[in-house]
Amino acid sequence: MLNTFNRLLGDDAGILHRYLGMTLVYGLLCGLSIVSVVPVLASLLGNDISAASRWLALLLVGVLLCWALRRRVERAGIRVGVAVLQQGRHHLGDHVAQLPVGWFSAPNTARLSHVTAQGMMALAQLPAHVFTPLITGLVTPVVVVVTLFLLDLRLGLLALLALPLLLAVFALTARLGQRADERYHANTAQASQRMVEFAQAQSVLRAFNGADGGSHFLEQAIAEQQQAAKRLIQVSAMSVVVNTWAVQVVFAALLLAAACWLGPLAGEPLPPATLIPAVLALLLLSRFVDPLLEVASYSEVLRSARSQLTVVRELFAVEPLPQARDTQVPGDGSVELHEVSFRYAEDQPEVLRQLSLSIAPGSMTALVGASGSGKSTLMRLIARFFDVDAGSVKVGGVDVRRISSGQLAAQISQIFQDAYLFQGSIADNIRIGKADASEAEVLAAAREAGVLEMLERLPDGLDTAVGEGGARLSGGERQRISIARALIKDAPILLVDEATAALDAENQAAISEALARLRGKRTVIVIAHQLSTVAMADQVVVLDNGRVSQQGTPAQLRTEPGLYAHFLAQRRSAKGWRIAAQSVSEDSV
Repeated sequence: MLNTFNRLLGDDAGILHRYLGMTLVYGLLCGLSIVSVVPVLASLLGNDISAASRWLALLLVGVLLCWALRRRVERAGIRVGVAVLQQGRHHLGDHVAQLPVGWFSAPNTARLSHVTAQGMMALAQLPAHVFTPLITGLVTPVVVVVTLFLLDLRLGLLALLALPLLLAVFALTARLGQRADERYHANTAQASQRMVEFAQAQSVLRAFNGADGGSHFLEQAIAEQQQAAKRLIQVSAMSVVVNTWAVQVVFAALLLAAACWLGPLAGEPLPPATLIPAVLALLLLSRFVDPLLEVASYSEVLRSARSQLTVVRELFAVEPLPQARDTQVPGDGSVELHEVSFRYAEDQPEVLRQLSLSIAPGSMTALVGASGSGKSTLMRLIARFFDVDAGSVKVGGVDVRRISSGQLAAQISQIFQDAYLFQGSIADNIRIGKADASEAEVLAAAREAGVLEMLERLPDGLDTAVGEGGARLSGGERQRISIARALIKDAPILLVDEATAALDAENQAAISEALARLRGKRTVIVIAHQLSTVAMADQVVVLDNGRVSQQGTPAQLRTEPGLYAHFLAQRRSAKGWRIAAQSVSEDSV
């Protein structure tokens, strides 16, 4: 736990250490103030008023010191909480920014979003509101146990043995609560995703499910979240009860032991020499239990916070891709893969198997293959979303592991299947590729990507607001803008991952024309499903089960038997469908 806070605070970890030191001193002072009652009562019972007065004065001084120190401890805890909110997100963000792009899957992104929003707020509240009473509640009983040893060795030993037993009970209930908490957070994340999905996909849901908007999946996710929440409440309540019972059982056992060891024999009254220690021991036993009951009441809060700390620790445990110290600059726009093998996890099968491929600078390569053949994985390895398990990936004659992340990013532009636009204008989204681009450069990129045709229909032109995620534009319009964004970057290599998937014929033609204009200007690697895109490529690479099955020009592969011939047959069959008694020609898009 302390290491995780140190990672979050970074250079500000010193304020956490000072706070913890002050809290330990405060807990020790509280314990000493409590046990100082013993000599006060002992002096009074011994009719020594002078000694009782001195001890009472010392007790009052201790109480005043506790009050003053508690205020400083609380202010120090607040400073730690503020530092967690101010610096924790920055340090976590700096770490996450260094992680490979392939790490950002939907589950990982959901965990990151949850911990940076709710998790950090929960962690920031720990120092001021949880750590102080917990540390005090653990230090004070230790001081009481030491005093019990001085009064009665047997009671002191019994109380000392009770402490690890209670901690074991607290740990057991915390583990049970941890499992319920993890299940609750998983169901909460699923319900959140379903809510977003339900809001964004209303057109599809209503088309297939009627006016109710297809709320079945959302209702199911909410129901599962409610069940997980009920289970968490039950486990949390049970944990508090069990922890409290455990403390009370220990208290009862100590009282029983005191009654047996210090009680009257044969009904005779205790002599003063035995009575005074007995009374003092019973007093200390009650003070021994009170702070432990407070620790038990905070166990659930601490357990919930530990789940957030676990997520933060796991995020920090993800290693960034190693960066070479002596980086090299790519010489051109060539791409070469040599005996590349890769799998996403150790327990998963290989996606690529000893794959070798050479792509000349300025050429256009079309990747063809069935779903799961490794096309997208190959693209990700070129952009170094991950590092290969074996072999090498070279860009411009240099292994990508020896190219700095900034240089590699400057070498490659990417067009993804799902074009995401940021809230702002069309010009703002195009300038993401080049922040200082002039209006002339923006217009040139828009013209080359076929965006100008679209702008003629929009009243505000380049200043048209796209909405959140580009919601005000169609899928084809968003894709054209994403192409303009990639073109204005002017990188020598362009990776296109199924850019024309699920688009209408007009947008497919516009995007294909934009790609055709890049031939000879950029090294273009495109995952292709359209015959028109494949036909314009300089070479076609057919992937099958993670290996290169066929490779050559479209004309060469057209005459060879194999997967490419099967691909052509499927496309020609699809294009041979008749709509309204009018056939679609083979060469049309």
